[in-house]
Amino acid sequence: MSKTLVQPIGQKRLTNVAIVRLKKHGMRFEIACYKNKVLSWRSGVEKDLDEVLQSHTVYSNVSKGILAKSKELYEAFKTTDQSVICKEILEKGELQVAGKERESQLSSQFRDIATIVMQKTINPETQRPYTISMIERLMHEIHFAIDPHSSSKKQALEVIKELQEHFPIKRAPMRLRLIVPERNLSTLMEKLGGWNANVVLKDASGGMPTIVCEIDPGHFRDCDALVRGFQGKLEILAVSVFLEGDTNVYQQYDDTKDAEPSSVQETESVVELREKIMSNNISTDNKSGEEQVKQNKCSTCDTIVGDVKQYREHFKSDWHKHNLRRRTRQLPPLSAEECLAEMELNDVNVDRKDYSF
Repeated sequence: MSKTLVQPIGQKRLTNVAIVRLKKHGMRFEIACYKNKVLSWRSGVEKDLDEVLQSHTVYSNVSKGILAKSKELYEAFKTTDQSVICKEILEKGELQVAGKERESQLSSQFRDIATIVMQKTINPETQRPYTISMIERLMHEIHFAIDPHSSSKKQALEVIKELQEHFPIKRAPMRLRLIVPERNLSTLMEKLGGWNANVVLKDASGGMPTIVCEIDPGHFRDCDALVRGFQGKLEILAVSVFLEGDTNVYQQYDDTKDAEPSSVQETESVVELREKIMSNNISTDNKSGEEQVKQNKCSTCDTIVGDVKQYREHFKSDWHKHNLRRRTRQLPPLSAEECLAEMELNDVNVDRKDYSF
């Protein structure tokens, strides 16, 4: 019984290439391409096929250099033209990548989707966008699976729909400027009311009334078609509108003292969202919040500071800075009175040096 002797000299191996594989009629076909060129071809950036393919040859195994048989090519593609078959494999085939490279691509695409979701959504209670880390956590909570063959924007819109079913999140409104004839102004206002649009500005002084409104992006196409039907003009002023101004943790702590209804509602919405994410029972009682505030302690000065605002002011005080300098010299901390006395003594010594002859 004869056996075929396979030696390295009798093999033609192609390495360091990007392989695109297509399975058709139970047979496997592969082509050898340049790295980072397959995606450029599929996105329309690269037009020259010679810049994508390393050779106009169809293989059954690229790494081993085994060519596909002409009979199999005709059965699967109804032609033996290598260039035509390479184009079909390039468009419909699956790009073969290593495990780490695939993981890196999926992680990058996951981040891109989360960024798009963050830019297009807001918290309905605070009218401000969520952070990127919060969006990523919510996406993990709904067990979102990335489709590498679909665009990030399309998947981001799907993510928003799924998140709206479980968490308090909504699309950020668009700000539009609508210019229509005066005879169609009443009809446009009725439509905007039906779409729950927020009219920011209405100017009917000129020949063509102007309306600046904030509308849900889902009604943009209907609004555009309506304005075009009125022979008017539509301008996009802002793709996503957020509440202006910054907010931070310290403001939330300070607002709990005043016990205003609006601030309490915002705090409760944040707590409810955190309960859904972390699945923990978090108490919203103001007393527990006050107890947590009173536990602030400065280890450098070995003293207890009252609330968060006083805690921040303490870090800027000369007392804290003086104890920091003592800590670097491995000296024990001083109280406020001792620190003041030592600082005055140091000032006196400095004055003596300045006036000494």
